Amino acid sequence: MLIALLVAGCAAATEEGGEDPNGPITFATGRDTTGYLQPLLDRWNKAHPAQKVTLLELPEAADEQRAQLVSNLQARSDRYDVLGLDVVWTAEFADNGWIIPLERGLFPLDRFLPPVVDTAVYRGKLWAVPYTSNAGLLYYRKDLVKKPPTTWASLRAQALAITRKHDIGGYAGQLAAYEGLTVNFAEAVQSAGGTLLDLDQAKAKQALDFFTRGLREGWIPPQALNYKEEESRLAFQNGQLVFARNWPHAYGPATQSKVAGKFAVTRLPGPEGPGSSSLGGANLAISAYSKRQNTAQEFIKYFTSLENERRVLTEGSFPPVWAELYDDPSLIKRFPYLPVLKESILAAKPRPVSANYNQLSLVIASAVSKAFSPPYDQPTDDVAASMKAELAEIIATQ
Repeated sequence: MLIALLVAGCAAATEEGGEDPNGPITFATGRDTTGYLQPLLDRWNKAHPAQKVTLLELPEAADEQRAQLVSNLQARSDRYDVLGLDVVWTAEFADNGWIIPLERGLFPLDRFLPPVVDTAVYRGKLWAVPYTSNAGLLYYRKDLVKKPPTTWASLRAQALAITRKHDIGGYAGQLAAYEGLTVNFAEAVQSAGGTLLDLDQAKAKQALDFFTRGLREGWIPPQALNYKEEESRLAFQNGQLVFARNWPHAYGPATQSKVAGKFAVTRLPGPEGPGSSSLGGANLAISAYSKRQNTAQEFIKYFTSLENERRVLTEGSFPPVWAELYDDPSLIKRFPYLPVLKESILAAKPRPVSANYNQLSLVIASAVSKAFSPPYDQPTDDVAASMKAELAEIIATQ
């Protein structure tokens, strides 16, 4: 009896002191624009009434999400328990001690797509668990294009020919001066065989020339310089473009648009063959200041399970991280882009793994944006040299 009372007393004290690692938690992640998240949380909450998860939606824009998360973590607040992180934030959040390392053996990482797992690792430790993946795809009008391009030269030739014959723009990606521009430039650089962290001026010049030539020749319309994901998605599905680089989320809406039945997707082209996408997606991490880290870990195990990842695709239309889902015939029938997307993810490369990634991205987007200023005749070798010097300065301070 005495032992029972002591145990009960200790449990009560732990609860009052806020030290019990189990209990209700908050999941902070970007705004759910499709309404798929809450039903998934409801399943957990029904099965775990004492460990309910509350969804805290952050802004839709990635930079605003990051700012809100950083503000909370710098204040050492325990308000957030599970964090939905863009894959490029792993190094920064780990380096600052804002998230805790996780035990690899607790998660079925060997059944995930390998490049996706790499985005959650920093300096040999696992800091998050992959939740969704992403890779850029080339959307094209199959009613106008006889054979999808695999090279930049083929893309250019077809875009020029079709724009002359039809009243339609040639190609667009996300070329506004923000993170999307860094992504588009990174894809061009790595498709040419280079990297951003150890920037090869010749590769960077080659990437810049691809875009500036398109702008000068008109097969990249000037409006593309203001495009983010949404603008480029709408331009393509409204029949204003032959080719468009975008993420898989643009596929579903296009099937209900003016181009329904008239489009398909393929891998991004490169200088001499299929190119390489930037790896996108989101990972789930645990706040270093969470008082419910046990529950947070169990929730992440549930949320990244095979059953739940299937729902992430079927109910949210987000690319899952489990490799076997990309080979499921029933899912391929519903999401025809899955085989191409799997190829793209496996050939994709992560953006620079750096605790100063945000600074690197700002430098790149700013430099590339200047090169894209009319009349598009700024010497691209000068832009590449300047960018290389600025990036090297930031990397040296790590």
